[in-house]
Amino acid sequence: MTYSFHPEAEIEFNASVDYYEDRQVSLGLEFAHEVYKTIQSILEFPTAWQILDGSIRRCLVNRFPFGIIYYQRGQEIIILAVMQLQRKPNYWKERNEKSPTI
Repeated sequence: MTYSFHPEAEIEFNASVDYYEDRQVSLGLEFAHEVYKTIQSILEFPTAWQILDGSIRRCLVNRFPFGIIYYQRGQEIIILAVMQLQRKPNYWKERNEKSPTI
């Protein structure tokens, strides 16, 4: 199974890495590592995580207040958002509407 980021999710992810790196040296790298570990868990068990809307799911990231919002399309995981959990909760829904049919 493979995965890809929605373009806005990739921007979000990179901005969060930069934010944590600005706060403390290597913290951005630690955040990225936790996100990638979460993605690996999703790839291994794509249907194990909480359903948010239809086929959209959320898997929480360890150590950081983030969730990975995603759906499965065939043998690919599409990451819609790397969501900071204290942010407006449904902001990512418009990304799903712009995506190909799930």
